[in-house]
Amino acid sequence: MDITNLIEKAIEAKENAYVPYSNFRVGAALLTKSGKIYTGCNIENVSYGATNCAERTAVFKAVSEGEKEFQAIAINGDNGDYLPPCGICRQVLSEFADDSLKVILANSAEDYKVISLGELLPGAFSSKNLNCVTT
Repeated sequence: MDITNLIEKAIEAKENAYVPYSNFRVGAALLTKSGKIYTGCNIENVSYGATNCAERTAVFKAVSEGEKEFQAIAINGDNGDYLPPCGICRQVLSEFADDSLKVILANSAEDYKVISLGELLPGAFSSKNLNCVTT
């Protein structure tokens, strides 16, 4: 895995963000186990609940193309610091990846840190939680 390339793709994706309300751009680049990279940016809506984050945009693009196994995701935002995914994005990532998914929080291709999805979302809600016994 080329972390530098993945970060650069996330930074490029950030340029396409649609953020007329917050002016806070985020880009993500998702690496699948097959080696493909899917990018995403945040897309705002005047009704904030309809806004979609960069990470989910990348995941949904990948899934819509048949990819459901991921190795890593790089995230870059305009905050000037490492930008972790929000709670909803963490949950969506956990639907398609295990705790070992590499989450790359990048200020630049030279300044980043790598953490696991398990560190970001310990005890994630999963399909195992849906198995209940009724009498």
